[in-house]
Amino acid sequence: MPLFLMCVLQSTLLYLILLHSCNIDAYMDEEWKKATATYTNDTEGSLITEGACGYGDLHKASYGKYSAGLSTILFSRGSACGACYEIRCVDHILWCMLGSPSVVVTATDFCPPNYGLSEDYGGWCNFPREHFEMSQVAFSEIAKRKADIVPIQYRRVKCQKSGGMKFTMSGSSHFYQVLITNVGMDGEVAAVKVKGSRTGWIPMARNWGQNWHCNVNLQNQPLSFEVTISSGRTLTSYNVAPPNWQFGQTFEGKQF
Repeated sequence: MPLFLMCVLQSTLLYLILLHSCNIDAYMDEEWKKATATYTNDTEGSLITEGACGYGDLHKASYGKYSAGLSTILFSRGSACGACYEIRCVDHILWCMLGSPSVVVTATDFCPPNYGLSEDYGGWCNFPREHFEMSQVAFSEIAKRKADIVPIQYRRVKCQKSGGMKFTMSGSSHFYQVLITNVGMDGEVAAVKVKGSRTGWIPMARNWGQNWHCNVNLQNQPLSFEVTISSGRTLTSYNVAPPNWQFGQTFEGKQF
């Protein structure tokens, strides 16, 4: 191969690698955006209810202490579930912590609108307002708990997770559903496929939150999963579940 052509191919390959990397990490360079935040009055200082993302016990799903419910425009019908946001309190000398420290939270719930109240007094999650209902623990790191509502700035950040993605099985003989948790990088799952030893790759549909389903009997066969996150990156975890898997069990796959 001529040296000139080899150099062109190497340059093109390098460009494609850099372009793919930039696409994956584009949200890391997001500018701070304005929003507001409150916190939920729960007994343990974290969001422990199941929530609209379907994660169940948030402590077991590793989201509990630093979680947030998102207003309608941010929640985006559940597609934002699992996304990570860096949040800081700004422009309020009385309520913001000195120096405006930031905290990272995971989107685990939906903050429903209340159109019976003004968006400036109680209707904080009304469309199109951008609002975070944070866990008490997370809120306390950026503002004083005496505050009712505080102005904030937020931006998307990479999700740092320990271990692999988790796949929790549920359903029945002809309705198979999997809950996907502990997703790194984007945090948001955009598409899922499942494959048994007796099937090809089957696209799954979002049921609600991060629960994905298909109307296929997948029992008594090992299962593999292909997960695509919001930036377009895809990761395949082969034979995550053994042939004798049971509904209610959780299995660990690869990580982004």
